[in-house]
Amino acid sequence: MNIYKQIEAEICNASHIVITSHKSADGDSVGCSLGLLHFIEKLGKKAVVCHPDPAPDFLYWLDTSPILLMTQEPEKVTEAFLEADLIFCLDYNAVNRVGDMQSLLESATGKKVMIDHHLDPEEFPDIVVSQTSASSTSEMIVDLIEESGHGKLLDEKIGTPLYLGMLTDTGTFRFPSVKPRTHEVLAKLLAAGVQHHLVHEYLNDNNTVSRLRLQGYAMSEKLEIMEDYQVAIISLSKEELARYNYKKGDTDSLANSALSIKGMRVAIVFTERDGIIKISFRSKGQENAVNVLAAEHFNGGGHANAAGGMSELSVNDTLDKIRKLIPEYFSKAIADN
Repeated sequence: MNIYKQIEAEICNASHIVITSHKSADGDSVGCSLGLLHFIEKLGKKAVVCHPDPAPDFLYWLDTSPILLMTQEPEKVTEAFLEADLIFCLDYNAVNRVGDMQSLLESATGKKVMIDHHLDPEEFPDIVVSQTSASSTSEMIVDLIEESGHGKLLDEKIGTPLYLGMLTDTGTFRFPSVKPRTHEVLAKLLAAGVQHHLVHEYLNDNNTVSRLRLQGYAMSEKLEIMEDYQVAIISLSKEELARYNYKKGDTDSLANSALSIKGMRVAIVFTERDGIIKISFRSKGQENAVNVLAAEHFNGGGHANAAGGMSELSVNDTLDKIRKLIPEYFSKAIADN
């Protein structure tokens, strides 16, 4: 029995299914959770989605009402974990990635199934599907649907959040993680009725005035270029975020914008939120991997070209630390002849 048929059997035999994903929700964590939920429902079963915190505002065009949030309904989330006999761990590979749900996950007696595409998974689940070559966990949910023998169940309701997850986790299909298989999956989603143009429209054409002003300020006033290493850095304090009425997700595109500057190989954006400095790393090319820097110095990790981390130092001290580390991790740019 292939592993996806095994997972399908677990779904069919379970009485209480819980779907979890990581804190600081993004397109892939929300997309794969909802896509799996709708697939399970198509199998005639019920499931509950439990996330640590809310999704960014720009994802609310999706129907996120099935998602229970630990920050808003801790009693219901706790009850779901206590009843669960099957728990899906989607788009994360370490128990500390679920934030305030960690103790619930660790103490839960239900069988745990990890489906994830990040490096170095921990060994806490009972069943592990770890595929680092996949573009996203949402792509892996399509594999689950197909390889368990239920490809005909794929429809617009299941496919739309999965398309969203693939779209956002590949940087709109620009990252090296995009493979021929990625486009094969996209074709299947379109054939299933996903209206891809609407996903792009909902995702991109929903800027607020305050978000655009914050991004404009960041690019015009806070952008620092380390020319010798082709690294772009943006830092934003809590006061600066408050000045522009910051909402969750408002700075998510800044790293990609900085990386789009001609000649840049690496972009680093850090923002002061929730009492810590949250850091986003982006890069181009395998020779400019940023996940090692994130893991070794900023309690983070991720993919070679897209990683995250955090710092408990001040904004200025974090900026100084990053400046000093850049020469250790990235070679000097070769001068044009």
